Amino acid sequence: PSPGFFFREMLLLMERAAPALLFKLDVSWDVCSGSSMQVWSDYLNVQLHPRSIYVIQQYNHNGESGRLEAFGQGERLLQEHGCVEELEDRLHFYVEECDYLQGFQVLCDLHSGFSGVGAKVTELLYDEYSGKGILTWGLTPVIHNMGDFQKNFYRLMNTVLGIVHLSSHSSLFCPMSLNGSLGLKPQPPITFPYINYDASLNYHSSAILAAALDTLTVPYRLCSSRGSMMHLAETLNFSGRKVAAAWASVPFPAVNGHSLPDVLHAYQQDLPWKPLSSCREQNVSCCFAQSVVLRGISKEGHTSSCPGKQPTSPLHAFETAEQILQQYSHAVFPGAFSTFHVLEQPCMTRPPYPCFFSPLLTRQGFLLDKPTSYSAAAVESIPVLTSLQSSSVLHTLLYSLYKDVQKLNIRRWASFFSAGVEQADFHEAVEALRTLSQCYETGFGDDKSEDETDSD
Repeated sequence: PSPGFFFREMLLLMERAAPALLFKLDVSWDVCSGSSMQVWSDYLNVQLHPRSIYVIQQYNHNGESGRLEAFGQGERLLQEHGCVEELEDRLHFYVEECDYLQGFQVLCDLHSGFSGVGAKVTELLYDEYSGKGILTWGLTPVIHNMGDFQKNFYRLMNTVLGIVHLSSHSSLFCPMSLNGSLGLKPQPPITFPYINYDASLNYHSSAILAAALDTLTVPYRLCSSRGSMMHLAETLNFSGRKVAAAWASVPFPAVNGHSLPDVLHAYQQDLPWKPLSSCREQNVSCCFAQSVVLRGISKEGHTSSCPGKQPTSPLHAFETAEQILQQYSHAVFPGAFSTFHVLEQPCMTRPPYPCFFSPLLTRQGFLLDKPTSYSAAAVESIPVLTSLQSSSVLHTLLYSLYKDVQKLNIRRWASFFSAGVEQADFHEAVEALRTLSQCYETGFGDDKSEDETDSD
């Protein structure tokens, strides 16, 4: 299952990656791009095999009626014998061609009825391919109309049920969105210092998420990678922590003529990345484990200190990018188990990638001290830094969703449950969400004080 607002950019970025099984389950979805292009496939350069696309005919995304809007509707689709049989046949068609199947990467809408579709798909994969990795990414577009309470209610319920069910049948689950919050209380979308994107355009917001996901998945997706999908999941999902949070610096603020230690040394207090999982900004927070990927930066020759002179900082005493990242991470998150990957290949941003970069960037996405004749349209590639974390900020995210549901009188919304979700099952899922949030408690700091003081 894959959201139309996201899928186009993800395919474009992954064209140059290692061979992968691609299967898309979708309904028709219009893309607001600000151009003559109308749907995601108008941009598509990847040739898809006919058996890789399964279109759901019962629902559409045009107009207000006939929409796949409730979790139960999505679940019920995958309970139909014909649909399950067709899905299994298409999966087997590709799996049988694989020499080495690591697992499955599932991209799924979290806020709509596709949350239920994704839940049943991951359950099917979990039952059929035991021992294979299942990494699930729950996507939510930037929400603009917060005044429609029914839509907000459906979105919250779908999100809660999706997180619980997707995480339970996945090796690792990560929500991804530029929304400041996934709950009922609106928060402004995430901003980036060197991107002037329009949050009202899915074309823009999906491109940022796609660049981050393309980088986050490097540890298991490239042919040269030493680790596997399951290895990455096991690094982060210990002690019941099946949910991870994504962070990214898009682009990474590398300055022309400055070394990597110079850049990171300037971020001793404020971290260089932004949250992509609707978590709060990360100031001082407990990180249990993380996978860090830096791309578009040379692996060697990062020292900027002169021979015989005292290094400017501890970071300047190391030569390789991996060593520098390790030292930086140890200083910011002492005690966290961390893995590091450095990829010299940058993230390509040629058209049809949006032209929304700051004029302070060169064609290679590096920072200038002042604007030059380069235009934003000339940015052809960018360096990117990402981190996939098991962190205490997830307690805040999950527990705030739990509290939002507790405030609702769900008996007023019989229409949501008429789609197939039993109220008893929903209450069980809500308690599972609370239990999941407790896996990220540290017993001190912000997560404890929020539970004790925020009782409204």
